Amino acid sequence: MKKSKANKISKHISFKEATHSNYAKQYGIKNVPSDEDIENMKLVAEKVFEPLRDWVEAPIRVNSFYRSKELNSAIKGSQVSSHLTGNAIDITSMGGKTNLEMFHYIKDNLDFDQLIWEFGAEPKWLHVSYKSKGNRKQVLVTKKQGIYYTWS
Repeated sequence: MKKSKANKISKHISFKEATHSNYAKQYGIKNVPSDEDIENMKLVAEKVFEPLRDWVEAPIRVNSFYRSKELNSAIKGSQVSSHLTGNAIDITSMGGKTNLEMFHYIKDNLDFDQLIWEFGAEPKWLHVSYKSKGNRKQVLVTKKQGIYYTWS
């Protein structure tokens, strides 16, 4: 996969941002998505990130998007993580709206497979996944490392 093929994942997400990892850089781990992974990333951006970004009317930080199998293993990510296929994105507010406001907007207005409130009385970040078919609209809250509770 040539980098020039995917300089932009979407209007507001560059290829570099979508594949960046300080950990991968520090430890020399390759984090290069396949063409299929890139198509998945573009779909997540189109269906979740960009509509959210339009609503927020301000930048949103992409904490993690695509992760290679080697990177995901190194950071002890789930072996079935949607990040492995480019179907998940972790995001944090940069001030337009809070993470809590973004959580509720996604939950109430967008299609998704999983929406996870990651830690805290207000979410420290949000994990959102999207698939081309069969989205479950599963909403979870992380209370402790590796322990999830269904949103009620």
